[in-house]
Amino acid sequence: MQPLPQAAIYRASPRIMAIADWIGDPVSAADFPETRLRWRNDRAAADVGLDGLTNEDWIRHFGRFEPLPENMPGPLALRYHGHQFGVYNPDLGDGRGFTFAQMLDADERLMDLGTKGSGQTPWSRRGDGRLTLKGAVREILATEMLGALGVNTSRTFSVIETGEQLYRGDEPSPTRSAVMVRLSHGHIRIGTFQRLGALELEDEMAQLVAYCLANFPGGEFADAPHPAVRFFNQVIERMADMAASYMVAGFVHGVLNSDNMNVTGESFDYGPWRWLPKWDASFTAAYFDHQGLYAYGRQPEAIHWNCGQLAVALRSLVEAPPLIEALNRYPELYQKAMTRRWCWRLGIEPRGLEEDTAMIGACEKAMVASGAGLDAFFFAHRGGRGSFAASAEGAALQAVLAPYVATDSSHPYWSEDAPQSMLIDEVEAIWEPIATRDDWTALEAKVAAVRRMGEALGERPEPQGHSRA
Repeated sequence: MQPLPQAAIYRASPRIMAIADWIGDPVSAADFPETRLRWRNDRAAADVGLDGLTNEDWIRHFGRFEPLPENMPGPLALRYHGHQFGVYNPDLGDGRGFTFAQMLDADERLMDLGTKGSGQTPWSRRGDGRLTLKGAVREILATEMLGALGVNTSRTFSVIETGEQLYRGDEPSPTRSAVMVRLSHGHIRIGTFQRLGALELEDEMAQLVAYCLANFPGGEFADAPHPAVRFFNQVIERMADMAASYMVAGFVHGVLNSDNMNVTGESFDYGPWRWLPKWDASFTAAYFDHQGLYAYGRQPEAIHWNCGQLAVALRSLVEAPPLIEALNRYPELYQKAMTRRWCWRLGIEPRGLEEDTAMIGACEKAMVASGAGLDAFFFAHRGGRGSFAASAEGAALQAVLAPYVATDSSHPYWSEDAPQSMLIDEVEAIWEPIATRDDWTALEAKVAAVRRMGEALGERPEPQGHSRA
């Protein structure tokens, strides 16, 4: 095997192999009839020293899944259980994906490369293990928009079209196929712990806690009475911040099952997602979410509930009181994250939890009264200014925002005619030329525009005393 061109930067670190015997099953990727490179995220690849790969090498590693040098010897389909729309399901696991490489980024953080649409595994059940090309395109759009809006998200690393015809009930069929690679800090889910708890694998549970503490940095909690308590406190902080980030972004994930909850606090696995067309707490993304369990306004509650399931699993290692104490931190952590992130997106300096919470309430009332969406609202009122509506809600908002100090809004983006958004009509309009003419220019232009918005917003705000996860 030839060494990678940038071997001095690329640093393999396949730490998951230490727990590979019980966390997953060795699998092989499907032998696809074609491998046409459609998307390579060189910005993400540069973070792990892989941006120097030729297209041919890129396809070998991320379409044919030849192992990266000194990395995992082969893919692992991870095992997990989970609550799906509130119902426990022990028949889960990576059914169309696997983890196949780990490496360090420039900040010494452990990064995973995982797949979606890479073929059948022991956990595929009756699925074909494939991904539609449209699904991959939607994942690009979701991760780029979320990243720009400060959400801690996986990144769509690669999309390769695979030349198969797929049949799906939720889009016109036959449709084109693809294999996608995502870059993230890990693929350990709340459902991973639930499986170990359900099977009473206490030794493995302790090993997994130690693995997460070693590889997913966060708060210190040096006085925690047990490693599991320290770990759980870190997860609570990450999850509260993730919930707030969804709300400030106006994003509806759609499927907040516990097997879709990464304990790193990274959002990932984007299926029926939507962005809010207007402020509406009852807005749902998944057509099959008939009860609105994961509606926009219920997302913080759903994520908190999932954290409770992690606490139940960890009870095999530690008594309940310190876990309950950690779980009860969530509401305050969430509110602090909401105010911190809201001020960041609005372009104002925070004034204090009470004042900022009242300010958010005034913003919500103004959006409800005007029918505005979050993208338009934040854009129009950047820096706490803007054209306030001639209404009681508009006057109240103007009064609440008056004492706030604006942050830097000098980027040319803030002088453009309209904000970037990612509503479903635009998503379909981006897909249409790909489907009919194999024209990718609309997608490329949208990604460039979204990244420009991200540059204007700047680095997302982090909790005080915490490293970036």
